[in-house]
Amino acid sequence: MDSLSLQSHLSLRSSTSTYPARKPGIAVPEFVKLHKGPSKSRYLPQRYRMATSSREGLNGIEEGDGVIIVDHGSRRKESNLMLNEFVAMFRERTKYPIVEPAHMELAEPSIRDAFSLCVQQGARRVIVSPFFLSPGRHWNQDIPSLTAEAAKEHPGVSYLVTAPLGLHELLVDVVNDRINHCLSHIAGKADECSVCAGTGKCQLRQ
Repeated sequence: MDSLSLQSHLSLRSSTSTYPARKPGIAVPEFVKLHKGPSKSRYLPQRYRMATSSREGLNGIEEGDGVIIVDHGSRRKESNLMLNEFVAMFRERTKYPIVEPAHMELAEPSIRDAFSLCVQQGARRVIVSPFFLSPGRHWNQDIPSLTAEAAKEHPGVSYLVTAPLGLHELLVDVVNDRINHCLSHIAGKADECSVCAGTGKCQLRQ
């Protein structure tokens, strides 16, 4: 997953958000500044690191490509709707014409549904991007298996399951932004973020 898509995490909400607006006069913590330079993760195996050097000349999304962003899926409706909001942010930021959400299990649309929607919109190659942090069993087995089954219904359409988010320097900024925002909230300087809004979870406890 490239830097462009990860930068979508840094927006608190898209224009289609259903979350409540911030109260007037309450400051929003400054968006994080993206780090530059080589990764400091020198003790980690190279295969687990995401290159952060210039990506000029690398291949990207082309005409006829469809993108599926797939998460685990939840019985909690709000969690599933959050993926829809992220996909809307991703689509707006990247301008990719064919982008669909999917849930691996427990909710609809499934990977099969999303794959079919991509093909119906003209996709001849489908890129499945797991919205997962680590390369566990779901990335290694479940998502490839479900994608392969979906592809059988569309002969001639190729597909790729990309790496999960993994270790990417932009994720350091995302986590730091979340921490700082929550600290600003409990200090009375910011509203709850879109994730915590209405839950009462972001509280200092003893």
